[in-house]
Amino acid sequence: MSFQPVILWTDALVWLLVLACMGFAWHIARTPALRASWHKVLVRPMGMSSLAVLALFVLLGLADSLHYRDRLDNGQLDVEVKSVLDIALAPLTAHPERTYSAPLATHAQSRETVERPDGSVVREAPRLQFGGAHLADPEKDWLGDVLARGAKGLMLGLFASLLCVGLLALILSTLWRCTFAAALARLRLPQNGDLAWRSLVLTFALLLLATGVVASLAGGYHVMGTDKVGQDVLYQTLKSIRTGLVIGTLTTLVTLPAAIGLGLLAGYFRGWMDDAIQFVYTTLNSIPWVLLVAAAVLIVQVFIEQNEASFSSVAERADVRLLALCVIIGLTGWTGLARLLRAETLKLRELDYVTAARAFGVSGPRILLRHILPNVQHLILISVVMDFSGLVLAEAILSYVGVGVDPVMNSWGNMINAARLELAREPVVWWPLLAAFSFMFALVLAANLFADVVQDAFDPRSGVKHSDDPRSGVKHSDDSRSGVKHTNNPRAAGTEGQA
Repeated sequence: MSFQPVILWTDALVWLLVLACMGFAWHIARTPALRASWHKVLVRPMGMSSLAVLALFVLLGLADSLHYRDRLDNGQLDVEVKSVLDIALAPLTAHPERTYSAPLATHAQSRETVERPDGSVVREAPRLQFGGAHLADPEKDWLGDVLARGAKGLMLGLFASLLCVGLLALILSTLWRCTFAAALARLRLPQNGDLAWRSLVLTFALLLLATGVVASLAGGYHVMGTDKVGQDVLYQTLKSIRTGLVIGTLTTLVTLPAAIGLGLLAGYFRGWMDDAIQFVYTTLNSIPWVLLVAAAVLIVQVFIEQNEASFSSVAERADVRLLALCVIIGLTGWTGLARLLRAETLKLRELDYVTAARAFGVSGPRILLRHILPNVQHLILISVVMDFSGLVLAEAILSYVGVGVDPVMNSWGNMINAARLELAREPVVWWPLLAAFSFMFALVLAANLFADVVQDAFDPRSGVKHSDDPRSGVKHSDDSRSGVKHTNNPRAAGTEGQA
């Protein structure tokens, strides 16, 4: 083969997590209660739209988790570790510049001493080697070329959107056992109980339109500019998605066992076990989180530097530091969920069905697994989804203070950290910071919106639950605590009052 597959530690864990998610989806399909709860998530337009955005980020992260090394002509392996995403983004890395250049620029950001054909020497911004190099007169042709490429990208995105809508309607027409035209009409005006297909289609259409415009402009320009060494900022931003997703997901694998186990044990057995567990997480909370993580990361960094020979490439060394960071954050961030599960378990252990199980001689571990754990699953799921965005931001904060991922690894935190000095330049280099902030904001916003919808669907103690009928516009709300049903339909309200 002309390449050799490379499996990093985080790659193996990421794909193991994918298999676990597939198994969880199979479990949801077999459990009516879970299936009904997730149906509540998917019928909400906000839930479907945010899930579509998250799915795009996940696909990019998974494509960046398939690594390989090229085999050179002499039979040796290249020292650089690449991914499948690098193949798709090859046009962005094929034309580096010398130094900074602004988004869609045709000239470099800084001025240099240039000798003109007539022999005169002047200081001016030189033409870029790639950005706008196809233009004969950049001052006259730049605007028209950008608009033409943007329009071409919109047309490509529109064509891709229509193709995806057609394929979706074809699949749904088979599932719904109706005609293709009827499926299209149902996508536009969903029936009661249908998933929010219209929101999904609109969200994917917007994403495809934006992708088409960016791809078209990237054929002749650096869409988000270049950094100090002339590398494309858009490439760095897209490569940073995997780092954010790994921090947000793998850290959860470390957090959940300690949080679930210690929280349930403390709440159910109480006594000395509860006191010991409370002492542990109270002590951890008393130490500043950033200082605790920084000390652990520095220890790991010293170990890596003393064992350089154990790593065959820079990517493997950076991956080990990333994995260590996930473990460290997970071991120091389980206290919040453990405290929540302890409080819930203290209440559940006093309920009648748990008391009856103890009276029949059921052991404590079996009660925890069969009776307590299933009734706190909604809290675990809500906490995991809501903590994801916080973990993504944690990577940016730690990298900003210099104790995050390896400096050679692409991450939004490293980009923001490097932007500190760039903002002090004259003229100001603002686009790396804007690019990192925009993508991180999109991921965190989508995760937060999806977490809100999941919380509304899975929390049985939510005060008001809404059921929206998209055809009639009538919204019903049930107060589960009082048993009173309300409606904003004035005729129905009058009828209920008379009754």
